[in-house]
Amino acid sequence: MRISRYFLPVLRETPKEAEIVSHQLMLRTGMVKQASAGIYSWLPLGFRVLKKIEQVVREEQNRSGAIEVLMPTIQSADLWRQSGRYDDYGKEMLRLKDRHERDMLYGPTNEELITEIFRDGVKSYKDLPRNLYHIQWKFRDEVRPRFGVMRGREFLMKDAYSFDLTADAARQSYNRMFVAYLRTFARLGLKSIPMAADTGPIGGDLSHEFIILADTGESQVYCHADLVQTTVPGADTDFDADLSPLIARFTSDYAATDEKHDAARFEKEVPVDKRISARGIEVGHIFFFGTKYSDPMNCRVQGPDGKMVAVQMGSYGIGVSRLAGAIIEASHDKDGCIWPVPVAPFELGLINLKAGDKETDGACDTLCERFANAGIDYLYDDTDERAGGKFATMDLIGLPYQVIVGPKSLKNGEIEIKERRTGMRQTLPLEGAVSQLVGAIRSARQLA
Repeated sequence: MRISRYFLPVLRETPKEAEIVSHQLMLRTGMVKQASAGIYSWLPLGFRVLKKIEQVVREEQNRSGAIEVLMPTIQSADLWRQSGRYDDYGKEMLRLKDRHERDMLYGPTNEELITEIFRDGVKSYKDLPRNLYHIQWKFRDEVRPRFGVMRGREFLMKDAYSFDLTADAARQSYNRMFVAYLRTFARLGLKSIPMAADTGPIGGDLSHEFIILADTGESQVYCHADLVQTTVPGADTDFDADLSPLIARFTSDYAATDEKHDAARFEKEVPVDKRISARGIEVGHIFFFGTKYSDPMNCRVQGPDGKMVAVQMGSYGIGVSRLAGAIIEASHDKDGCIWPVPVAPFELGLINLKAGDKETDGACDTLCERFANAGIDYLYDDTDERAGGKFATMDLIGLPYQVIVGPKSLKNGEIEIKERRTGMRQTLPLEGAVSQLVGAIRSARQLA
């Protein structure tokens, strides 16, 4: 993609309304534009990041055995009255009426709707277990939306729902999602720590939040330092096996959000030099709530003995749009974003230092063809802006690699490569540079 043909409305100054780094950089890079309080349009650069995050989430859900569906954003209030949550949910729920004066709502979550879908489609224990998920926009009318996409009113969410015959089987489903979440966040370049958490309006008595440590986090969290170093399960994980030993590795040491924090236990169980007390950003939340929804909504299946049994359920959420901000919070410097390869809007930026010059234009055209043939996402700065401005823009948007082509280096048949994360620069022969870049990017994809 050529910048001269792209829509990239970058800002040189930091908007006054942006309080945290991710909000500042998402506005400055032209990733998003505020439409109204807590609601954003995703512009081309941001939309590419959003879709790449979504794809990683989808791949790990599919790997774990979950099945994708798509549910609507607008739901009937009648379903929520069946579960008893319509009046209990509070003002965060956006309620509305259709032209026939029927009560409707913009879904903040989907437990009721998915329970109805499953109830009407499955009648026998032979069709269990199942886990259905979708990636869909949600709306919660936050009283004080702030921090950009980190605490907005409209947001993109992956929510999954498991259905099992027994509580023991449901715990296995819970464990599968637990491992899938660890892998998802690791692939996004994040170190997530699962922490015992409050269940809130979702309900149930078993819940974990997945937290990344960040000074701008809204939650106060407490954990054992060893959890930060615990190795995430690999791509070869057998999701049909007993995953409880894996779960134990991440739950045996102390980790809790403020709502579940036990100060006395923390001091007793965690050595002083291993105590972490910090701010954190919630990027995922999983729940097991048994028959909280299946009982009132009569979601039952026939068991092996012929008796009808209320199914055991869990729900599992990931804030897909929130992750765009969380990744920036975890990976940036004074010059801008630093994107991990798997979610970068483009994998490299090609900078032509003398647009209009026959030699540099020709070399850049050749590089574009080579990168395209290798399946590399690139953004080509073919504008006549000054070199300093081009470098500043590339650093700001944070593409993993920069390829710099100028008349001086081309005289020697060379180009320059800069790695955004480390700032390391190399001058290499053109052919060798291309091979090295393609290899590095493909390797980063495979590691993910």
